[in-house]
Amino acid sequence: MSTKGQQRLSAWITGYTYWDNTPPGSAAIARPVVHDEAGGIGTWADPVTVAVGRSGNDWHYEPGTRLYLSGLMKYAVVEDLCGACGGGRDGRVHLDIYVGGAETSASAARACAMKITAVQDVVVNPGPGYPVAAGELAEACRVF
Repeated sequence: MSTKGQQRLSAWITGYTYWDNTPPGSAAIARPVVHDEAGGIGTWADPVTVAVGRSGNDWHYEPGTRLYLSGLMKYAVVEDLCGACGGGRDGRVHLDIYVGGAETSASAARACAMKITAVQDVVVNPGPGYPVAAGELAEACRVF
């Protein structure tokens, strides 16, 4: 795996679900790049949609930026905006990853979003080759 151009940082990770998306009960996203709707299983080829904040008209990360979240063992891609992400938290970038949950109850999806909420290590512009736990986050809801 190439590490050229990669940046490592600690970010505040939260999750949003099918049930609390805008609009609720949807997988709509602001800037489709890889997906037409929020989704992904976390592999290099099918990264999970992640939402970021913005300052004015500037997104914290450009749509299409790839990330690797080591605590979730998932690749992610910026495709959505997070209204609550603002300027980050405690000086850290705030990333809101799509948990999914259309096939689960709203309460189960929210429980997963709460479970993954933490400061986690992130690689910005990762190459392929990192270990992956493929699947929708709401299905297994694991943190490593």
